[in-house]
Amino acid sequence: MKRGSTDYCLVVGIDKPAGMSSHDVVNRVRRVFGERRVGHTGTLDPMAEGVLPVCVGPATRLDPYLTGHDKTYLVRIAFGIGTTTDDAEGEILRRGDVPAQLEDRAFAELFVAQQVGKRKQLPPAYSAIKVNGKKAYEAARQGSIIDLTPRDIEVIDARLIGIGRGYALPGEAVPEGGGERTIVDLPWWDVEFRVSKGTYIRSLARDAGVALGCPAHVAALRRTVAGSLSIDECVSLETLAVEREAAALDPVKLLGFRFAFADGPLAARIANGARLRADELELFVRRRTSAALELCACTAGVRESCEAPEDGEIVSVIVENKLAALYAFDERLERRVRVPERSVPWQLHIGSASTPPTICSRAPAAPSACSTASTAGTASCSTARANRRGASAAASSSSPSTSIRTSDSIPNA
Repeated sequence: MKRGSTDYCLVVGIDKPAGMSSHDVVNRVRRVFGERRVGHTGTLDPMAEGVLPVCVGPATRLDPYLTGHDKTYLVRIAFGIGTTTDDAEGEILRRGDVPAQLEDRAFAELFVAQQVGKRKQLPPAYSAIKVNGKKAYEAARQGSIIDLTPRDIEVIDARLIGIGRGYALPGEAVPEGGGERTIVDLPWWDVEFRVSKGTYIRSLARDAGVALGCPAHVAALRRTVAGSLSIDECVSLETLAVEREAAALDPVKLLGFRFAFADGPLAARIANGARLRADELELFVRRRTSAALELCACTAGVRESCEAPEDGEIVSVIVENKLAALYAFDERLERRVRVPERSVPWQLHIGSASTPPTICSRAPAAPSACSTASTAGTASCSTARANRRGASAAASSSSPSTSIRTSDSIPNA
């Protein structure tokens, strides 16, 4: 075993505190598990707090599949002052008069509701976006500004939570001994945004100020949801140090893909990265239920999925209560074979590790628990299954549709 490598292979949800960078959190998690292979799946600015998924060990190979989900934030937009970073940590760049209508709740609710929709967004000058190998914030700190390209983003939902007056003066250091900061008597809005991947909340605040005719910045920010992971499922770094692997999350739920169960010879073939036929992966989905009633794929109700796989769709494969592999459907491989029984369009995306992520880390169960739970009360889809298209997976590195080569399978720990 390499130095800094362990048998840990899991995903944890951290409730990141304000004042720490996401990299600082990763370093803390490394020390907790004694594992160097640790990575987060979505950067939070140092001033921000809230949901930060962190992968440990071979589970870091799941990073690309956990970063594209929608996210929900609670943000306090402070009006009347603009900063270099578009948040409270930057230097004051400009001040401006605030229109009186900003303190009209009905007006604020209408304006916030109108932010829903797709648009182009210019990222903040202080961001981690790389241009010609250099991060934008590094250039900004050196006094030069990189021309960033507007990005396609979507505000899926937006609602006003509250309005008020008085916020801490941005850019002011916290007084030693816990003294009070200077409070400016200017208005703020508390807003909840649900947004697509790549959306900068700081830019939403900045652009809101521009639209309203006054400078604005983010005074406080908390991420409450990332994909299917909510803040209620996250733990503090202090709690993680005590719970360790007991704080691990169900990776199948986090991924949000349809899933299949395998055992016996099929599980052995999957471990070797074999291509699979049309009828070899029977797909399941979760029944709709509250988070309070389910801990993982074993405790959640599941039902057979009647829908045929789509081209490029990725599914999770569960073997003995562990996430063993991710398979992708390649429609081209299905069409190449004239005999349906020989069709093999499921291709391996990520293979099994010697210690793959456990599904039931919070609620230990027998290895067969997932299979038992999956078949109990399963809806019948015999007609749809008869029409279901084929499926297969390949250990060959020549698979044309995979973003991760088969040779990049999760390595043995």
